[in-house]
Amino acid sequence: MAIDLEPGWLNVLKDEFDKPYMLKLREFLKQEHDNGQVVYPRNKDIFNAFNTTAWDKVEVVILGQDPYHGPNQAHGLSFSVQKGIAIPKSLQNIYKELLTDIPGFTKPSHGNLEEWAQQGVLLLNATLTVRASEAASHQKKGWEVFTDEVIRKLSEEKKGLVFILWGNYAQSKISLIDQTKHHIIKSVHPSPLSVERGFYGSKPFSKANAYLIQEGKKPIDWQIN
Repeated sequence: MAIDLEPGWLNVLKDEFDKPYMLKLREFLKQEHDNGQVVYPRNKDIFNAFNTTAWDKVEVVILGQDPYHGPNQAHGLSFSVQKGIAIPKSLQNIYKELLTDIPGFTKPSHGNLEEWAQQGVLLLNATLTVRASEAASHQKKGWEVFTDEVIRKLSEEKKGLVFILWGNYAQSKISLIDQTKHHIIKSVHPSPLSVERGFYGSKPFSKANAYLIQEGKKPIDWQIN
């Protein structure tokens, strides 16, 4: 696992890469490779969330749990899939909510969310890799220690961020966030299993923009082209 990280993030996180948990994680990933396991996303995309949304540009954080584990889906951004890949059910439900939340929004033909990331939406999964066809297979190997530190650093060193937390897992990270400095938007997860229990109508996107405007910041253009 090569560390190819945007300079701002590297400056903030550089101490993490020599810690024992990270060395164990790197050894685990090497073993996966040596054992012939297919791991998603590709090596060059593991830190895509950080390299697409520079440290200095972060305004909104959308926290996911695990990368997609199907072929050519995951590319390092939570909830996002590469162009040409079928839009996953959770993302279809996110688009449905956008249709009612953001005036004029039209449903995109693909599931690539890079346009959000380029505007300052950090699409962060708690676990950054997964074995092909095995959901959650790389959980509790060290990634969560790393991404908890990411959330902690964002909370400590920035002000006026919006954290969008869908589902119990994402909301378990609230203790890492200083709510006197940042705004939290939470609801059930957009998964088909829970979407009808309060995701629809929760208006996370317009709420995020209202908070950004209140902070004197530029709102996110949620339309995906």
